Amino acid sequence: MRLRWIDLILLLAALALVALYTVSAGGGFPLDDSWIHQTYARNLALTGQWAFVPNVPSAASTSPLYTVMLALGYALGVPFALWTHGIGALALGGTAVIGRWMGMRAGAMFIPGMKGIGTLSGLTLVLAWHLIWSGASGMETAIFCLLILGCTAYVWRWIDSARPLFGLVIIDGALFGVLAGLLTLARPEGALLVALIGAAMLIARPNLTWRGVILWGAAGGVGFLITLAPYLAFNLSMTGGLLPNTAAAKQAWAAPLLAMDYTWRLQFLIEPLFAGGQILLLPGLLVYTVIAFTSRRTAALWLLPVIWTLALIALYAARLPLPFQHGRYIIPALPTWIIAGVIGSAWLYQRALRSLIGRVLARTLAGSTAALFVTFAFTLGLSAYRQDVAIIDQEMVTAARWVRDHLAPDDLLAVHDIGALGYFAPRPILDIAGLVTPEVIPILFDGDAVWALMEERGAAYLMALDDQVPNDDLSDPRLCLIFNTGGALAPVSGGSNMKVYRIAWDRSC
Repeated sequence: MRLRWIDLILLLAALALVALYTVSAGGGFPLDDSWIHQTYARNLALTGQWAFVPNVPSAASTSPLYTVMLALGYALGVPFALWTHGIGALALGGTAVIGRWMGMRAGAMFIPGMKGIGTLSGLTLVLAWHLIWSGASGMETAIFCLLILGCTAYVWRWIDSARPLFGLVIIDGALFGVLAGLLTLARPEGALLVALIGAAMLIARPNLTWRGVILWGAAGGVGFLITLAPYLAFNLSMTGGLLPNTAAAKQAWAAPLLAMDYTWRLQFLIEPLFAGGQILLLPGLLVYTVIAFTSRRTAALWLLPVIWTLALIALYAARLPLPFQHGRYIIPALPTWIIAGVIGSAWLYQRALRSLIGRVLARTLAGSTAALFVTFAFTLGLSAYRQDVAIIDQEMVTAARWVRDHLAPDDLLAVHDIGALGYFAPRPILDIAGLVTPEVIPILFDGDAVWALMEERGAAYLMALDDQVPNDDLSDPRLCLIFNTGGALAPVSGGSNMKVYRIAWDRSC
C-alpha cells in the first residue's frame, strides 16, 4: 500500500474535522465513559497500577490497548485533551487512508476502468459524522475502526498475489496474529472479525496450498494468543473470567431489552445508524454483496466487509441491544458498510449512465448522498456532539468538581456514573452500576438489596441522576439533598440533573 498525496489530504481533513468538533464543544468529552478511560490511564502512568481507584486493582476497561495509549500521553506530560483528541483524529485519518486503498483495490476488481473509487471511499469515511464523533469522543471506537480496516486490508493483500515461500507465510501469519490481538485488545468483539477472517482465508486459500493456509493460521494463532495473554491472565485473576467487569455489567443492564423480540431489538439498535448519508448507500451495499460473489473462490475475502457489518449488528442485537450515544456500540460496522456501499453504488452509477433516465436518477442519488454526508458532518452531527459534551460537562463534571471541593476524600460515596468523579475527585467509591464493584451486578435491579449493600459498606453519600436512585424513590427519607447541578440541557433532553445526597441512615435529614 503506497501513500499518495490524497492520503495527506484525508489525514488533514480528519484532523480539521475532529478539531472543529472538539473546539466548538469546549474540549470536553461526550461520554462519562471517556473519563473512565482517562482515570485508568492516569493511574497507570502515575502509579503503574491497573486501577480506577488507586491501590484497588479492577478490570473495568474494555479497551486495554486504548488505556495504554492514553497512559503514554500522561507519561510524556502531554495535555490529556490534546493527546486524546489527537489519537482520535489520527485514527479517523488512518481509517480513511486504509479505506481509500480498499476502495481502490475492490474498484479495480469489480469496476475496472472507473477512476476515483478509492478517493471517494476515503472522503466518504472522513465525512461520516458518526466516525468524526467517535474520533472526538475520547473513546476507543476510532482506534477499533482503524484496526478493523487494517486487519481486513491485511488479508486482502493475498488476493492475486504471487505464491510466497513457506517461511514468509509463517512470518505473515504471525504478524497478522499480532494485529488481530491488538484489534481484540481495542474491543473484545474484535475476536469476531478474527474468526471471520480465519474462515475466509480457509475457504478462499488465495494463492496458498492447504499446507500454506494451515501454517499461516497456526502462526496467526500463536501471535494472537501471545498478544492477548497478559490481559487475559489479568482478567482471569480479577474476575474469574476472560472478560472485564464491564461486559457482565452492561449485559445485566440490557437484560430487560433481551426479553423483547429479536427483530424489534435489531431495529431498535440499528436506527441511530440510519441518521446520515450511509442510509443511501444501502442499495450499493446490496449490489456489492451480489457482485462480490462473482469472484468465485475469493468471494469469501471480498465479502468480509459485508459479513462483518451484518455480524456485528446481529451480535449486539443478540447480546447487548443498547442504542445509546448514536448507536456507539455498532458504529464500528460503519466503515465496512461505507466502503462496500460506495463500491456498489459506483457500479450502479456506471451502468445507469447508459440511459437518460438512468443518468438523471444516478446523479440525483449521488448528489443527495454527498449532500447528506456534508450536512450531517457540519451541522446535525456537530450539533449532536456539542450537546452531548455540554450535558456531560454540566452534569457529571460539575457534580464531580463539587464533590472534590466539598466532601471529605475518605468518605465512601455511592455513585452510578463513575468516570468524571474518578478523574476529578478520586476517592473510595461504591459503584452501584457494577463496573468496578462487581458484587453489585447480581442485585442491579433490586433496590432494597442495593440499599442494604450501601449500608453494609457505610456509604455516606449518594451521587446519582433521578433514575439511578435505588428503587427510583426520590422521597426516600434516607436521601438528604445537598447539591443539584442545575444544568439546563439535561432536563429539556428528557433526562435529569445530577444530584448529591447525604445518606441519613437514621432517616432524619
